[in-house]
Amino acid sequence: MTVGHDALVSDEAVLAALVEAELGLVRAWAAVGALPSGEVDTIGAAWGGHPDVASLARDAVAGGNPVIPLVGLLKQTLPAELRPWVHRGATSQDILDTALMLVSRRAVDAVLASLAEAEQHLAAFAAEHRDLVAAGRTLAQHAVPITVGLRAAGWLSGLRRASTRLKQLTLPAQLGGAAGTRASFLALGGDAAAALPAHYAEALGLDDAGTVWHTSRWPVTELADALAQTTDALGKLAGDVVTLSRTEIGELSAGSGGGSSAMPQKNNPVAAVLIRSAALRAPQLAATLHLCAALAEDERPAGAWHAEWPTLRELLRLTLGASAHAAGLAAALRVDRRAVVRNLALTRGLIVAERLSIVLGPLIGAARVASLVAAAGAGEDLAVLLRDVPETAGLDIDALLDPAGYTGEAAAAVDRMPGVDPMIGADPVTGADRMTGESPS
Repeated sequence: MTVGHDALVSDEAVLAALVEAELGLVRAWAAVGALPSGEVDTIGAAWGGHPDVASLARDAVAGGNPVIPLVGLLKQTLPAELRPWVHRGATSQDILDTALMLVSRRAVDAVLASLAEAEQHLAAFAAEHRDLVAAGRTLAQHAVPITVGLRAAGWLSGLRRASTRLKQLTLPAQLGGAAGTRASFLALGGDAAAALPAHYAEALGLDDAGTVWHTSRWPVTELADALAQTTDALGKLAGDVVTLSRTEIGELSAGSGGGSSAMPQKNNPVAAVLIRSAALRAPQLAATLHLCAALAEDERPAGAWHAEWPTLRELLRLTLGASAHAAGLAAALRVDRRAVVRNLALTRGLIVAERLSIVLGPLIGAARVASLVAAAGAGEDLAVLLRDVPETAGLDIDALLDPAGYTGEAAAAVDRMPGVDPMIGADPVTGADRMTGESPS
């Protein structure tokens, strides 16, 4: 994670969001006509500096949350006549929930920016390798031919789905008062205060949930699910890169990797490793947040709510880091075409065994096809075996065994991906650029 990304979920960021949430409430009171705008400016100017994080954390222990001491500190910065407008009608959970949604909104925006960058690189990568035939693998074994472009399109699809989910999130302000009835706001502001929650959300650039969600924690659980889905998609990309960059496979590399303190020859796929680490941890954090939500008893939960704060921040931190690393990883991905071709040929034609069953089964029967495949698996030349079968006399055996002839809709699937230009990249046989026709130098 970059330093800038880490700052988005730091203690200082949460404290700034708490102050912003309190100021947003002052602005909301002004929006319903209860406070002159000039007074809002005075309060905002007085709160230009933030309290010390360490001392606020220490003082938060007594009341179980940092809002209680923060309100006292904020009031001390104001003249006596303005102090009643600090935290007016609110409860601590209103401010803390709102602050965490502010932090989450900014973190999600940063994740989306990193995903967009990664998606752009993967779209170009998929187009470039649209027709490069490779060995598909299932259960760690060669299966049927695919293309490198199709594999990249799968990564891209996962990231785009995660982006869509993040964009659809509702991240609302919280304003319910002591037990979610909003009675304090109506008592203090009359009928006009009914519009206070909407103005509060607008002042902070958050969504208006309409209802109080003190113990209906769907904003947190939906956010957790979207973040876990994001790290899942990033983890799939990273896991494939780790596997395909193994020394004995060598089909992918990701630029300059990390070295080893004991083995100077190594070029470790560090970015992929860090992404995968985040993906392994994120689901447990999301599960913790679901458990907290399920145990949100009464009108304010005891302990479950408190457990959300560090858990959500850690989940945001992991997703920020994983997405930032993914943008760099996608930009650095390179294919070793020789390794791809070498690995594709390892089974000496057996990678198209499914195709042989489909084509030859009606001619010679499934049992004979199986015996031919078994013989080839034992070391015999598959092409010679097929040519020795009288029923194959009219078939082009070389074409039948060519993996490029059995990639299904791989190329079409890449072309259907939004943002993928099929004219980008090189012809897999000649290496010539598709758009210009120029051969590589």
